[in-house]
Amino acid sequence: MDRLRNRAAALALALLVTLSALPPARAAQGTLDARLEETAAWLLRAVPEPQVGSIGGEWAVLGLARSESAVPEGYYRDYYSRVETYVTERGGVLHPRKYTEYARVVTALTAIGRDGRLVAGYDLTAPLGDYEKTLWQGLNGPIWALIALDSGDYPMPAAPAGAVQATREGYVAYLLSQELSGGGWTLGGDAAQADITAMALQALAPYRGQSAVAAAGERALLRLSAMQDDDGGFASGGIPTAESCAQVLLALCQWGVPVSDSRFTKNGRTVVDALLDYRRSGGGFAHEAEDADANQMATEQAFYALTALRRWERGQSGLYDMADAPSLAYRGGLAGKSDLVTSVPVTAPGADFGDLTAGLACRRAVRALAARGIVNGRPAGRFDPEGTMTRAAFAILTVRALGLTPYGESPYSDVADTVWYAPYLRAAGDTGIIRGVGGGKFAPSTAVTRGQAAAMAARAARLCGLETALNQEETAAVLARYRDGGTVPAWVRSDLAFCCQAGLLPTLGETLRTGAPITRADAAELIYRLLDRAELL
Repeated sequence: MDRLRNRAAALALALLVTLSALPPARAAQGTLDARLEETAAWLLRAVPEPQVGSIGGEWAVLGLARSESAVPEGYYRDYYSRVETYVTERGGVLHPRKYTEYARVVTALTAIGRDGRLVAGYDLTAPLGDYEKTLWQGLNGPIWALIALDSGDYPMPAAPAGAVQATREGYVAYLLSQELSGGGWTLGGDAAQADITAMALQALAPYRGQSAVAAAGERALLRLSAMQDDDGGFASGGIPTAESCAQVLLALCQWGVPVSDSRFTKNGRTVVDALLDYRRSGGGFAHEAEDADANQMATEQAFYALTALRRWERGQSGLYDMADAPSLAYRGGLAGKSDLVTSVPVTAPGADFGDLTAGLACRRAVRALAARGIVNGRPAGRFDPEGTMTRAAFAILTVRALGLTPYGESPYSDVADTVWYAPYLRAAGDTGIIRGVGGGKFAPSTAVTRGQAAAMAARAARLCGLETALNQEETAAVLARYRDGGTVPAWVRSDLAFCCQAGLLPTLGETLRTGAPITRADAAELIYRLLDRAELL
């Protein structure tokens, strides 16, 4: 009997591998685009001004952004402004114990191309570095921590002093440790629940290359198959709901399992067929089958699940894979910016480098700049994050970032007019971004220091309309936070203090190391954060 079971399991696994290579089923696909468009219109009527919240807030924003639906002018911009106000009013504390609040907002912000670490001066990913506090909510905590952090390739934030440091590996291990003996997960009791099992699969999907995760995922899929109703749907607490169908559909998309997989087809019906049964006139979705009217939560979840299906069919990135998502909250720059400064559009979405490993602190910044043609890599498809950058290269980086037009001849005696980057130095010099080293020279091939990069960034910030002026007392107070703050040269003290206070320059613990060469990773972070603060991303 055991041999027969093993053989059956092997056949099931082989079938899964075969089917996973096939395109997903197109159940009612001929009208899927039209249905998504109609549901998007329903959501926009129900959520004309998204707020910070699970209903009428982040999930609506996520679905609309990832479906690439047309929204009114300023829709995402105004949502982002409301998030900034909400975060500021609460001093960066969204909830003292429910850390899914942070994960939800970070996920939505990432979907519209904003950085969850740079919200009104607060890093909303920071709480997710505290392992024990994140786990206070049980399975929901690590599930949403992983989804949020992986949505934008965010590095794992450092835990507060005295707290247990979280890691992606630790969160994955916790989820695996909570798997039920028969496969799947539950929020209580001994029986697996469809919703939480599907959500755990969504969080674990990026790690399915690990054997333990793959095995747990296979067991969970088999368990979900056994839980599927005869009409193709799924239940929560014994009651069939649209939300349960939506979560399972999203899990299948995240794991690359076609909805037409024989394990998920009952009486010729798939989970998509079952989900569409809840659709009501006008494009909304009901919570339960007998409900006559559409329900907002059900509609939001159904919408982003169907969006995930369509993205997969189109060969686009997954619903939660959005590190290179274009900025949909673009606000065109600050009112006081120079007319010479322009926002640089995305021309190479998905740009990446082989040595930008998952979780690397600079990865999001580098990919965002590369997508706009602002930074280039090294040979063999590498970025070389720990390498250094010359003064000329940083000046070029800054000119490109601000959308300035290179022109004219070299303003320096040690840079020939025929050198390809001479026009970049002319543009940077004429706008006041760069200054020479004396004697009419620029020293273009010398490594740019952290202090020099900060000075150039501060001058660029002024062109962008940012207020950079700090008086002598303010400057001294900022620099006093660092052990070597008293040794900062006079020529860069104010500019360096501004960059530190504004969170632009990545610091090195308790030191500034003003005279040390800046790494390519920190240079990219510096320019990326500048563009974010200047509302040019």
